[in-house]
Amino acid sequence: MGWPLLAQPDTTNLHADSLAAVRQDSITAYILENRKNIYQMTVIDGDTISWAVLDEIMLISTPTFDDDEARRRYLLLKRRVYKVYPYAVIAGDKLDSLNLQLMDIRKKRQRKKAIKEYQKYLEDQFEPELKKLTRSEGQILCKLIYRETGYTVYELISEYRSNWKAFWYNALANWYDITLKKEYNPEASEEDKMIENILQIAFRNGYLEERTPFFPPPK
Repeated sequence: MGWPLLAQPDTTNLHADSLAAVRQDSITAYILENRKNIYQMTVIDGDTISWAVLDEIMLISTPTFDDDEARRRYLLLKRRVYKVYPYAVIAGDKLDSLNLQLMDIRKKRQRKKAIKEYQKYLEDQFEPELKKLTRSEGQILCKLIYRETGYTVYELISEYRSNWKAFWYNALANWYDITLKKEYNPEASEEDKMIENILQIAFRNGYLEERTPFFPPPK
């Protein structure tokens, strides 16, 4: 529903100066009468038009399929994304939590202890389940970890080498030739574009809850 427009008075026989005064008074009156509804106003050819900036709306296309095989591949990808996304959320949340801790830790020994506790948590939470993943599921998880952290699994291993190394290498051994340097790029990769579409539909319909990063902390 559009905002109401101001009805203009009959100014046929008014002098130009009087017309300007009436127009100014009309704007003032409109503001006073519609104070709760006005965000911005623009005067166009003597008419006072109110407008507001609406919240951003994301348009998500519903996938269509040319044949049953394409639909089957999509449903398989969807099942894999639903299965591994929660692990990517855990990895992202714990990394944010670790980085918040490290902001206040200067001593090398204490930092090492915090990282080791982080690694142990991931081992306890991830390792039993990661060993059950297929290669395809593992590769999707690597991509989604990049989506949630901004780092490839390879970069995370390099950054936290002493603690991540044994954990990830042990878990990833079950995934054969997974590319640990794989990034997530929906703009360049058709598979990533489809994964993002699956995620956005799942977020919109409440099937998955999108992670809200909390590091770096807001200023």
